[in-house]
Amino acid sequence: MTSSPSPGSPGQPSGPLPAGRVPVGPRALDQRLDALARQPFRAKFSLRGRDRATAALKGPATLRWHAYDLIAKRLAPAQPYKDGRQTPYRGHPVFVAQHATATCCRGCLERWHGIPRGRELTRPEHVYVVEVICRWIAREMGDGTFSGQDPCRADPDHEIS
Repeated sequence: MTSSPSPGSPGQPSGPLPAGRVPVGPRALDQRLDALARQPFRAKFSLRGRDRATAALKGPATLRWHAYDLIAKRLAPAQPYKDGRQTPYRGHPVFVAQHATATCCRGCLERWHGIPRGRELTRPEHVYVVEVICRWIAREMGDGTFSGQDPCRADPDHEIS
């Protein structure tokens, strides 16, 4: 059983989110991301090489769609397959972002974001997780915005991998 971080603990978020409530504003997301970035494990993650190039090429709209789809398949179910081991460390910008933002497994979601295990993510929780991931990617890409050619929109047969 994982305990929630206590409010005011050095380098940890200000505690779990109240049940059913998720911060959605940019300021709340930035505060949570800043707190997570103070954790030594989380601070190791950044977009480099192929993952950074993928983010630049695909652009924010496609990455948001990929994040929504990946979270729906790998994290949203009440009992995700291989929970705790389902998120690779690289291979897609969303995977890197999940580790950096503690949205990689249900245990991290519970500990760092106050979203309990054992039940399917609600729609607001799902959207919140995607927002956290996309906000982290945007911050990693520099000025908070990035654009690029979107192969998913240009090619209707393009598959997420």
